[in-house]
Amino acid sequence: MASNTLFLLPGDGIGTEIMAEVEKLIAHLNGSGATDFAYDKGLVGGCAYDAHGVAISEEDMGKALAADAVIFGAVGGPKWDDVPYDVRPEAGLLRLRKDLGLFANLRPAICYSALADASSLKKELVEGLDILIVRELTGGVYFGEPKEITDLGNGQKRAVDTQVYESYEIDRIARVAFDLAMTRGKKVHSADKKNVMKSGVLWDEVVKQAGRDYPEIDLHHILADNAAMQLVRNPKQFDVMVTDNLFGDILSDAAAMLTGSLGMLPSASLGAPDPATGKRKALYEPVHGSAPDIAGQGIANPIAMFASFAMALRYSFGMVDLAGKLETAISDVLEDGLRTGDIMQTGCRKVTTSEMGDAIIAKLG
Repeated sequence: MASNTLFLLPGDGIGTEIMAEVEKLIAHLNGSGATDFAYDKGLVGGCAYDAHGVAISEEDMGKALAADAVIFGAVGGPKWDDVPYDVRPEAGLLRLRKDLGLFANLRPAICYSALADASSLKKELVEGLDILIVRELTGGVYFGEPKEITDLGNGQKRAVDTQVYESYEIDRIARVAFDLAMTRGKKVHSADKKNVMKSGVLWDEVVKQAGRDYPEIDLHHILADNAAMQLVRNPKQFDVMVTDNLFGDILSDAAAMLTGSLGMLPSASLGAPDPATGKRKALYEPVHGSAPDIAGQGIANPIAMFASFAMALRYSFGMVDLAGKLETAISDVLEDGLRTGDIMQTGCRKVTTSEMGDAIIAKLG
């Protein structure tokens, strides 16, 4: 088996703790002969700023570009609140997305049956929930120019962020959503604000045009604010939702909380297929942040990190069966009643980060 290369970027806070569990998982998979992963580690975020004065060094950026997949932990914390804007911890993640061309962010919101009671919504609304939000990741208001704060004098300032999309950016993210929907329920909701934003008018036009190439897809158009309301009112009406960078950021967090804990949910960020090899640049990360309030205590939930690694197995390495086996192991451990503090329930056994990781790995055999 040819070696596949991973670049691990644990980052800050609990990122280092959950990445340690991934390293145990890689060692187990390699040792069992299921995989042949070679990996290196680097710095990103606040720890990279402390070491190099930037959110990611040129050396580590080069390693990320060379790897088959990047496995990312989390960045940030109050320690770096006052560092310059362009080298803040989050700038490392934004650069990775931009330089790797990771335009498609996939965020599943899956409610495990064992955790249906942990959701803030009624059990019948979320049990069996399986939504995939496809977020455009390298355009829109986060990257549009001009982006500036101007001093107008007399104590007044003006802040400007620019929402910019070109047709090709919308077309390619729509086609990712349609392709994924073909493997699921063949239903796509496209969320925009075409009623008040010109970028929304173009979004709607291009998605409709791309949809003509997918006659089997049941395509629905929904305003982003209504999408937020419907996620709370009746989330199981959705299968795949495609939306822009800003709305995707907000809607995917809302969908995540339907499942009971941000600590449970993974994500994948994918680039365009290489014309010669068909491979995509890719980065996999849990949805949750660095959680500095619990860092170093050994109580962080590693499940989202494991589930992100399962997405890497599926999307970067074509190891679909192994990905399914890892996802089943996560579900089985939850059915056994093991819980980290964030998902603790009456009658279950509270475990540490390491104990949860060990239990999942043990289920793999």
